[in-house]
Amino acid sequence: MSVARCRRKEVLQGSLFDEGPGGTPGEIPRHLLDVDRIYVQRAALEYPRAHQILQRFPSAERVEVDSHWRISELHGNQDLVPSWNKVKRTSLVLGVKSSLSCRPNGRSADYIAPSHSNGCAMSCAYCYVPRRKGFANPITVFVNIEEEIRYLQRFCAKLPAKEPNQCDPRYWTFDIGESSDCALDAMISDNVRDLVEAFRYIPNGKATFATKFVNRDLLGHDPQGKTRLRFSLMPQAVAKVVDVRTSKISDRIAAIDEFVEAGYEVHLNLSPVIVADGWQDHYRDLLREVDQTLNPRSKEQLKAEVIFLTHSEGAHELNLRWHPKAEELLWRPDLQEAKVNLNGGDAVRYRRGLKGRLVDEFRQLMAEELPYCEIRYAF
Repeated sequence: MSVARCRRKEVLQGSLFDEGPGGTPGEIPRHLLDVDRIYVQRAALEYPRAHQILQRFPSAERVEVDSHWRISELHGNQDLVPSWNKVKRTSLVLGVKSSLSCRPNGRSADYIAPSHSNGCAMSCAYCYVPRRKGFANPITVFVNIEEEIRYLQRFCAKLPAKEPNQCDPRYWTFDIGESSDCALDAMISDNVRDLVEAFRYIPNGKATFATKFVNRDLLGHDPQGKTRLRFSLMPQAVAKVVDVRTSKISDRIAAIDEFVEAGYEVHLNLSPVIVADGWQDHYRDLLREVDQTLNPRSKEQLKAEVIFLTHSEGAHELNLRWHPKAEELLWRPDLQEAKVNLNGGDAVRYRRGLKGRLVDEFRQLMAEELPYCEIRYAF
């Protein structure tokens, strides 16, 4: 076995980071969020949601800024890279979303909804959002949630009748968490609750979001089948290295029955699939755990999306400065090639011929271990 392969095997057997306990209802887990400074866009102070959040963190220092984006202490500050996780844990930004639009998607959802939040307190090493914001990536909460909901209501009212597709056979679906994790966002403000409740009454619309955090506060939001929650899953051996500061995989799987019972549609987000030594065996074990854990009701409604890793040279160079162990799994020049992603940026993916074979192998694994689980899409 080569030195590189030996090293990757060692990486899978341990983690740099303790995962910490999960949060209890109504409590923010301090290992994830212990906010001591809140940057507040001055325009945000005109909205009740901003004051709700400020009351949630009464001891935090308040720093007023002109823009939620152009904060010199955060965005573009390379000196913060060694303090990557501290910044995520201790800083929060409140802003006003000035541009409201829905972008066509066609994969996870029909449309990407305007973001109610941007950034995350978790630190998944493959996340693309920090590359766009620049080095520090704490949560930014947009406080004009009523404006976003009114926009979504108007947008949905103008849509034609829905033709069944892989996104959903009945409803136009809107991803409300493209640039954040809604389950964690829901511990900061009522934005997620407001969106779940709004889609309950939008006759032709359904919300959806993927999450790596088990927040049982969401069980009380009463979605009535109009919100699809996608639990992101990967083998725990890999997650311990790259899914930094997230809920354990077994905890995510164990929560599925509860969320189905609470009125959510729950799918699997098998993403990103990272090719490492023994990856097929790791995924076989994962799928068997899903099968052995879920009750018949959850299995009946279960579907999945499968997304193989896309990475970038910029993210690789950045990760080397704060979490180099992750790059021994994510950066595989022997298997990867350059590509241009959907947003026009440079990226790397598994080589064209190889990736097709990997996708076929994964489909076969799913057919063998979860034959009742339809794959909505895989790439």
